[in-house]
Amino acid sequence: MRVTLKDIARAAGVSIMTVSNVINGKHARVSTDTVERVRRIVAELGYVPNGSARSLAANSSRLVGLLVPAASEASLAISPHNIAIVGHIERRLRKSGYHLLLRGVSDTDEIGEALRSWSLDGAVLLGFLDEEVDRLDRRVTGATPVLAIDSYSDNPLTTGVRTDDFTGAHLATSHLLSLGHRRIVFAAPSFTEVGVVHERFLGFRAALRDAGASPENCPIETVDTTHDDGVELGRRLLTSHPEATAVFATADILAIGIIEGMRDTGVPVPQRVSVVGFDDLDISAYITPTLTTVAQDIVGKATHAVDRLLDLARGGGHHTAPLVLDVRLVVRNSTASPRPTAAGH
Repeated sequence: MRVTLKDIARAAGVSIMTVSNVINGKHARVSTDTVERVRRIVAELGYVPNGSARSLAANSSRLVGLLVPAASEASLAISPHNIAIVGHIERRLRKSGYHLLLRGVSDTDEIGEALRSWSLDGAVLLGFLDEEVDRLDRRVTGATPVLAIDSYSDNPLTTGVRTDDFTGAHLATSHLLSLGHRRIVFAAPSFTEVGVVHERFLGFRAALRDAGASPENCPIETVDTTHDDGVELGRRLLTSHPEATAVFATADILAIGIIEGMRDTGVPVPQRVSVVGFDDLDISAYITPTLTTVAQDIVGKATHAVDRLLDLARGGGHHTAPLVLDVRLVVRNSTASPRPTAAGH
């Protein structure tokens, strides 16, 4: 049987209000002896606060939604990068006394449904296209604060946290150029004029321009950002681009697949083709060869996202310009200078 405040009050010889004050940390009008007695009885009886009742009293559900895109007939497809973010968001929320609700949604109307159905204190959008974030309006969000991770949307109803994608791509490409590569393949999912991949493409092209390299010698390969698609690209890379000596992939999981695909066809990395990724996933330091990559501050991204959202939820802030986090290049074994005998040199 569930222990109630009345049970504790009876055992301690005090009023229910006194027990409530002690449990909620309101000790100003309660003697030290009473506080200690109530706490001892709470522990002895194994009292667990009723979360629903406390949320109702505080006008807060203590629930934050983490909403990700999902086709109605499919399970959630979350990239390794986003899986890492989910873990850090959950830990930060738990430390802040909140619970995480992970929910897949297929369109913006479902976002509003999730906000209303679960009385969320706030919602984080992860993995949505900018045009989807653009479509959010007050009819969908109501008064619930919404934060979009890795979004370039200017929607005033959301705030955001993202990586400096342009600089990261510039660092990766400049590293390859400094080694002597001039025929670099840009491998990425298809992209529009706005968004994470587009910013990385702009950084790639800017680095080529700054080094006086010809963009015509640096082709674009658009594939899905999965390991299998990377493997397929790696297997045909030198058939499609025989003069290529390097690849910049916009995600580590894609870069790792490319390395594996080239290994399948006998192409050594980095002796014949150098490869750079983006994310610095844990696995990047353990594959062979270890992956040169652009490190995102994944922990910082999750931490700032939660802190910003909870500040809005508690009424202590307002929607502001996105927070842009710094990146750094991590040089490992998947990059080297091109051999003088390589094609195109």
